[in-house]
Amino acid sequence: MHNANLHLPPSLPRLLALALCVATASAAAQEVTRDADGVTVHPSAKGAAPVRLQVIDRGIVRVSADPTGAFQRTPSLMRVPVQGETGFTLEQHGQTVQLKTARMTAQVSTVDGHVGFTDAQGTHLLAEVAGGRSFVPLQVEGRNYLSVRQRFVSPPDEAFYGFGQHQQGWMNQKGRDIELLQSNLDMAVPYLVSSRNYGILWDNNAITRFGDPRGLQPLPATLRLYDAQGRPGALTAHYAIDGKPVLERREPDIDYQYIKDLAKFPAAAKPGDKRRMQVRWEGQIEAERGGTHTFSLYASEYARLWVDGKLLVDRWRQNWNPWHHEFALQLQPGQRHTLKVEWDLIDPSYIALLHRDPLPAAEAGDLSLWSEAGQMIDYYVVAGDNADQVIAGYRTLTGKAVLLPKWAYGFWQSRERYKTQDELLGALAEYRRRQLPIDNIVLDWSYWPENAWGSHAFDRERFPDPDGMVKAVHDSHAQLMISVWPKFYSATAHYKELDAAGHIYRRNVEVGELDWIGKGYTNAFYDPYAADAQAIYWRQIDETLNRKGIDAWWLDADEPDVHSNLDIAERKARTTPTALGPSTEFFNAYPLPHTHGVYAGDRAADGKRVFILSRKGYAGIQRNAVAVWSGDIASRWEDMREQISAGVNLSMSGLPNWTFDIGGFAVEKRYESQDPAHLPEWRELNTRWFQFGAFVPLFRSHGQFPYREIWNIAPEGTPYYASMAYYSRLRYALLPYIYTLAGDTYHHDGVMMRGLPMDFPHDPKVADIDDEYLFGPAFLVAPVTRFGATSRKVYLPAGTDWIDFNSGARHAGGQTIDAAAPLQRMPLFVRAGAIVPMTRVQQYVDQIPDAPLTVVVYTGADGRFSLYEDDGTGYGYEKGEFSRIPLQWDQARGVLRIGAREGRWPGMQERRTIHVRFVDGPRDDAGALEPKADATVDYRGEGVDVPHVSAGRAGVAGAG
Repeated sequence: MHNANLHLPPSLPRLLALALCVATASAAAQEVTRDADGVTVHPSAKGAAPVRLQVIDRGIVRVSADPTGAFQRTPSLMRVPVQGETGFTLEQHGQTVQLKTARMTAQVSTVDGHVGFTDAQGTHLLAEVAGGRSFVPLQVEGRNYLSVRQRFVSPPDEAFYGFGQHQQGWMNQKGRDIELLQSNLDMAVPYLVSSRNYGILWDNNAITRFGDPRGLQPLPATLRLYDAQGRPGALTAHYAIDGKPVLERREPDIDYQYIKDLAKFPAAAKPGDKRRMQVRWEGQIEAERGGTHTFSLYASEYARLWVDGKLLVDRWRQNWNPWHHEFALQLQPGQRHTLKVEWDLIDPSYIALLHRDPLPAAEAGDLSLWSEAGQMIDYYVVAGDNADQVIAGYRTLTGKAVLLPKWAYGFWQSRERYKTQDELLGALAEYRRRQLPIDNIVLDWSYWPENAWGSHAFDRERFPDPDGMVKAVHDSHAQLMISVWPKFYSATAHYKELDAAGHIYRRNVEVGELDWIGKGYTNAFYDPYAADAQAIYWRQIDETLNRKGIDAWWLDADEPDVHSNLDIAERKARTTPTALGPSTEFFNAYPLPHTHGVYAGDRAADGKRVFILSRKGYAGIQRNAVAVWSGDIASRWEDMREQISAGVNLSMSGLPNWTFDIGGFAVEKRYESQDPAHLPEWRELNTRWFQFGAFVPLFRSHGQFPYREIWNIAPEGTPYYASMAYYSRLRYALLPYIYTLAGDTYHHDGVMMRGLPMDFPHDPKVADIDDEYLFGPAFLVAPVTRFGATSRKVYLPAGTDWIDFNSGARHAGGQTIDAAAPLQRMPLFVRAGAIVPMTRVQQYVDQIPDAPLTVVVYTGADGRFSLYEDDGTGYGYEKGEFSRIPLQWDQARGVLRIGAREGRWPGMQERRTIHVRFVDGPRDDAGALEPKADATVDYRGEGVDVPHVSAGRAGVAGAG
């Protein structure tokens, strides 16, 4: 067994040790040592760091480079022990050492130590740039660290996916600069997947940058600025209140990025009340270096930016939650470009315009990874035959994605927030009355007394009978999820207990920071990095909440967001030291130990599956029964569109259970005021987002006012209501398919929300498509993200035919079509050969345990699907308590084979009615929730063949 958390100390005996001292051109000595699990190379070139390769599995090799040669580091948080195939051969040919496993070969230069990889067929996968490592000493809180960087050669046609969740609308991240830094809207998962069928797990918890290691800079650091009159050194800033000018001045930068920067805002431009303010910056910019320059307008409230008269950014965000909006410009020295930025805001809001110069030409095409603090360079290369195997390698290294309860894949209703027990129970009762399916009702924050955040106690005036409330939810055949933060008011007993044990980050209290509730209260977050802290935190939850029968935990703000809009240095200061060391070293890892404590505690409490919703994810968090959501996004069309690439890349990072706030979280005043002029757009936005939400791993409605229940968005009888009701019911009809995808995330390390390149790697057109994705192997999903659109362009990947789910019409792959998108329907296509099991629409998961199945075969190619079932609530599946019904369509014979059932589990239905339906072309009932069957089988667990039956078809359409 490979122990992921320990590194081989120098005192360990080396097996088959051999030292090969060879003279090199520099006359320095090289040393190659065979280890039990790999090889260590001390290169001959002066200053080259020793390198160690360790075989973790036949397709996974760990690469470590340490200038000291000690290879000692903080134990990995993201790794788990691996029982892998660690056999390898080792050969030396001239100045290269070759380590070979069954699936890959690594070559190490004995001169400078750079490493390269090929697959089992000898195809090049990855190579470090010779001399592409850097180590810069750094001291943090008395500890010695290294800022580390590793560069790799990357051919121009390579594509990259993963790295967590980033909301810039980028699918292929080749050539992009991405900072892995936990924030409300971004999720740091240091795993990338290459189109060349390899992955890299970068084992470093600190702030990390993919691409340019320098990060974004203030404008004057790298650009020349000129004001509106052409004078150098500043831009011209115009300030107004409610449109009335109050001040004009020269400003050397646009920089109100953090709380500390707001002191620079001119007092004369602050109204002191709720009136709006406007700022306009004008001038010119001039580059000092030629090439592609990247910019980011980091802003909240309304922000627009023009360059040379062209509008490049037009965004809104809630005032307390600014974010980056990036764009690129081709700039040359000596050429000035006009710049205008307009900002319409309330106090306080935030804005900064940041810039990044082009990298030197020698580095511009590299794959580069940089981290702020570590003890050495430490990464894992995963080789596979396809993207699925590469993502499975991530799970091998960081842990299986444990199964969520089956009900989690039904519909959740949430809002910010149900203020009383009656509001929550009333919403659930209304869903049941209207026969709109629901499985999870969610209680957001502030159910506690105003002065008792962290007490986990209910305010008895608003929630007079919490136990009765939980029982009423359960009696309605639903589950209750509740919000729990890692935040505590300093006067609470829970704070005092954690503080006495040394598990509170005290600086927030020491500086007298007050939060935004009522008069404001001193508060702090706990430190989860010690096992004792995790145990106390869970016990406090268990004693106050879990014993009431609450079903799931919403662990919010676990970046941790100790206080919004602090600068990075202050964020570190307020979360240090951790039990393991300075926060600089562990900046991104907080959600991993935080969710682990709750998962371990809850799993030990009873036999039910744990379910956690976390705002932040990290490498390994899938082993803690965690789903993640995309943060406090805005209720805007462009934000909805950005969810597509955000969710796909997060899924390709190895975290399978992802969701978002259907309709967006934060709402503009034009919607909040329920202005009739904007009501059609509000309803359409929510309807389109609801359609999209039915085809992501978890189906969840949440947001600020207006209320998000279906009937509160639009009344019954409107097309909006009808569409949302349809997609809610369609989700439940598709649960046999969806739950199989969920089961496969554990049993086969599967991915539910899939980028097109995963299934169509040989179609070059799909690499950059950022507004479509696959939901499992069958569905191509094309959300509508433009107001008023009734059609949209959809690219159908080559190599297969595609069937329109809504009509049955067939289209050849490899083309872009104008897909119909009437308000009530989203473009949705099914791959030829797909087999989709459905069931009767139910009001909650497994309402009818023996409900008939309908197996829909989309003909045109051979296909297979293995229907997965288990009890949906416990962990018996880990011990083999589950079943599969193999389904196989033979196109040439025109026969569907329903195979003999494999496996069993307690409570399994031995006998099932299975309807079979064939879709060859348009059918009158295409898209129906319970479509007509072409054949029916009384299935008793034995194999049966079902021949194709053509009755009931409206006709067969050829591929077009």
